[in-house]
Amino acid sequence: MARISVRVHPRAKRSAVTGRLGDAYKVALAAPPVDGKANDECIRFLAEVAGVPRSRVRILAGASARVKVVEIEGVAQEELERVLRGTVRL
Repeated sequence: MARISVRVHPRAKRSAVTGRLGDAYKVALAAPPVDGKANDECIRFLAEVAGVPRSRVRILAGASARVKVVEIEGVAQEELERVLRGTVRL
């Protein structure tokens, strides 16, 4: 099980990991921050990146904030960090 901090930027053209900000990964989300759409897109995108079903990804803290703590089951912390570093788009 892995836990990461993300700082989300909703209403982006496409969902992508765009870099790091301290301990958090910066994640652009192609969804507006309305009616939980950005949270749903955050879960969908991180599940896709980690290669796990959406049901294995959940937001532990920050559901209504830009900085979120996300837990992903079925992947090791080191593996997730490696995959996220490899998907950074600038």
